[in-house]
Amino acid sequence: MQRTLSTAVIVGLLAATAAAFAITERLKLTKSPIMGTKIVREYVSPNAHTTAAFSIRFRRADRLTVSILDAHRNEVDTLAYRVLVPRGRRTFTWNGRTDAGATAPDGKYRMEVHFADQRRTILIPNPIVLESKPPVVLDAGVTPKTFSPDGDHQFDTVEIHYTLNEQAHVVVFIGGHRIIRGRFSRPKDKVTWGGTLNGKLLPPGRYVLTVGAVDLAGNAAKKVEHVAVTLRYITLQKRRLTVQSRAVLRIGVSTDAKRYRWQLGGRSGVASGHVLKLRAPAAPGRYRLTVTERGHSSAAAVVVR
Repeated sequence: MQRTLSTAVIVGLLAATAAAFAITERLKLTKSPIMGTKIVREYVSPNAHTTAAFSIRFRRADRLTVSILDAHRNEVDTLAYRVLVPRGRRTFTWNGRTDAGATAPDGKYRMEVHFADQRRTILIPNPIVLESKPPVVLDAGVTPKTFSPDGDHQFDTVEIHYTLNEQAHVVVFIGGHRIIRGRFSRPKDKVTWGGTLNGKLLPPGRYVLTVGAVDLAGNAAKKVEHVAVTLRYITLQKRRLTVQSRAVLRIGVSTDAKRYRWQLGGRSGVASGHVLKLRAPAAPGRYRLTVTERGHSSAAAVVVR
């Protein structure tokens, strides 16, 4: 009797194994109900009001339950429950909150899709990253501190170098207006600026740049750095000077141009260097001295006694 029972048990186990094997082989031959996934946004931050988004292409219609799972496969949020989704592409978004509306902890999450009619559950392998902490600008500087974007290839731009505490895009502002958003999300890098705001060159002067950052989840840095730059083209160091008739006048010229033009009374010429030396007119009176470089000019009054 015992031998008969043992034989029956073995036969039952073999039958169960064969059935399981058949089911496994059939599943291997069955095409996946998901034809493709596309990551629209993999980062999410409730604080920045950004969402993660996945676009999924389904092979045929089914009643779907879409859930967000944490690293321990615990369900955090339900994006859809037994919703009839037609064949084709459908996008699902997650705002980084739980079913109860609370903010989920920072970390990696995954999306799980259950097909009620096909009795299959698929875990999307691509991770969703929840990051709620803003980046921090650790350091920033600018080189050179004085530049002239006049197109002569002499100090036309400045380099703004920075260090962040994480991968993020640098953003630079002037008076609340954004002038740069870094292309790359590197924690340490540099960007260049050519002295423009809204596509137009700024006038000469001293400007304070605010260096901030926005991370991949959309969080903006609260701790930023400020750097100052001076934008110049060509400038005479004095607005007025008095000289004797036919004396040699000397006046400082602030420029990085190798050459520039000057005009005093009816005379004109080309000069170079940071000190302009000219012979004063013979006749007493008031004259206008102008220096010009690539369309930019500066003037001073010359009083001859």
